[in-house]
Amino acid sequence: MQELQERSINTIRFLAIDAIQKANSGHPGLPMGAAPMGYVLWKKFLKHNPKNPSWPDRDRFVLSGGHGSMLIYSLLHLTGYPDMTIDQIKNFRQLGSLTPGHPESHLTPGVEATTGPLGQGISNSVGMAVAERFLAEAFNRNGYKIVDHYTYVIASDGDLMEGVSQEACSLAGHLKLGKLIVLYDDNKISLAAPTSVCFSEDVAGRYKSYGWQVLEVDDGNTDIDAIGKAIQDAKSDSEHPSLIMIRTTIGFGSPAKANTPDAHGSPLGEDEVKATKENMGWPLEPEFHVPDDVLKHFREALKEGEKQEGSWRDLMEKYNNEYPELGKEWESIWNAKLPAKWEDVLPSYSPEDGSIATRKASGTAINAVAPVIKNLIGGSADLAPSTNTYMKDIDEQQADKPGGRNVRFGVREHAMGSMVNGMAYHGGVIPYGGTFLTFSDYMRGAIRVSALASLHTIWVFTHDSVWLGEDGPTHQPVEHLAALRAIPNLTVIRPCDANETVEAWKCALKSDGPVALVLSRQGLPVLNRKKFASEDGFLKGGYILSDPDDGKPDVIFIATGSEVSLALETEKLLEKDGIKCRVVSMPSWELFEAQSEEYKKKVLPPSIKARVAIEAGVSQGWCRYAGEKGRIVSQDSFGASAPYKDLREKFGFTADRVVKEAKASIKGAKE
Repeated sequence: MQELQERSINTIRFLAIDAIQKANSGHPGLPMGAAPMGYVLWKKFLKHNPKNPSWPDRDRFVLSGGHGSMLIYSLLHLTGYPDMTIDQIKNFRQLGSLTPGHPESHLTPGVEATTGPLGQGISNSVGMAVAERFLAEAFNRNGYKIVDHYTYVIASDGDLMEGVSQEACSLAGHLKLGKLIVLYDDNKISLAAPTSVCFSEDVAGRYKSYGWQVLEVDDGNTDIDAIGKAIQDAKSDSEHPSLIMIRTTIGFGSPAKANTPDAHGSPLGEDEVKATKENMGWPLEPEFHVPDDVLKHFREALKEGEKQEGSWRDLMEKYNNEYPELGKEWESIWNAKLPAKWEDVLPSYSPEDGSIATRKASGTAINAVAPVIKNLIGGSADLAPSTNTYMKDIDEQQADKPGGRNVRFGVREHAMGSMVNGMAYHGGVIPYGGTFLTFSDYMRGAIRVSALASLHTIWVFTHDSVWLGEDGPTHQPVEHLAALRAIPNLTVIRPCDANETVEAWKCALKSDGPVALVLSRQGLPVLNRKKFASEDGFLKGGYILSDPDDGKPDVIFIATGSEVSLALETEKLLEKDGIKCRVVSMPSWELFEAQSEEYKKKVLPPSIKARVAIEAGVSQGWCRYAGEKGRIVSQDSFGASAPYKDLREKFGFTADRVVKEAKASIKGAKE
């Protein structure tokens, strides 16, 4: 048996080596060194069904060191995931394959998280563990543990260096996430050098201080039993997340490159591949060799997985009979269905309601739907009173309150972003995270990955412009709207009043991808919508809010957020001069661009060249809507510390300024 295990581990290693060599690109060091821990975890502990990678109660496995992607691809192939054929392995890093350079959850069945940016995967795992525990508390009943699985991670030195992982792991210890187990590939080599040149801290001591159980395996290269015992010991501690420090050798088995940075990110080279195979007693031919008995050994996962899922489905059948309402709720949330008539609980506003900050309207919307959408879970980076993201009369997510839905992320924007992604990866919940718009920079990596992986995450960004006021330019976002809009597949919505904010939340909750809500600190008037172009205008991203009776404006104003009311104010001044105006509210470029050309031309007729775009952010990107003859009223400099009304005057966001720009545009269009 020991000999079969050793050959199984070497099969993982050499599938990785051959695939990387064939691609002439990749990272062989991690899969060569981490193959033993991967084997032990997947063969002896991981609860999964290769025939159904989306089975809800499977264990989650996250390869946080995503550069070592051939480790997970080898394991997926060997254990029998039908899509991961040997041809996919042979097409590693090639166009159209399921084996990209770093794992992509939306692309490859069996990959739980899109990893590669170091620190993201281990931080995602904390969110996964939160989701597992929350759902277990919500749905498990005596004798019916329908949610009962672990989250396992293989993390690298680089993952543990990244600040985002330190934030997330600190919170994991506080929350006592005992079903989170991290296998640390402690090889002491990074891409450019030994870690000793920059990383000499007491990792075990740090994690113990976080409240983690720390276990150590001295020989992670060959001591399979020690790895197995450590995982078992980790599972036996339900009070603490576990870090298993497994001492390995990067590029294990390579005579010339083992234990050097050369093994990290480049193919071994033909000569060294040959030398490594000879050193490890592996046949030189054929490439991608998988011994029959090794394949049979790994493919036992197919029967075991079917058996495990079958037992769970039998349990679910009994559960549905005894708890039919909970069973229906489970099926609904797991299939991402919102409750019937949930939109009916949302508020509506009229101009008589006065001035309302969109952050406050957002908070009202959250609290309206929270009792109805019971899997809505989230919070802020210690800014709940400012972001209005706290759900009233609902428990906080804490170690002694695992069913809580208010997550106190603390001052940890990086971790919040990654954990929200992790909850979305897990499934069964709708997660959100809130902070000031300027701090979206701190969590940009997570936002970007949420878009790449098409995760249903909701990002609540408040204090959306220099109108933040006295806190000054360190806290006043300027370039951030443009930066968020630059991310493909991210829907950015900046509503202009309380009613648009409600519509924005409808859109965010129904979306199948990430949505960023950009909200004001200051109060905004509730607008009169008697001239609404259509009831679903908001959902089209841009719509005609006000128009001349004949529908033939001399100039078009295009604005978002707080600047829409400025456009309406300017419209009244220009009407006195006999100038007809159209005001277009454009809360979302992305939604607008998804519309037909016919609709876009109806809102912004190409024949009307006189246009003014107004937004309290950088002008970047607005030229597409303003056009050659149009003008842009924007904020292309940092702000200043002062009351926001003073800043409006200083930076020219006044009706008088916009009147001048409109007249200049009209003149330019005629010329």
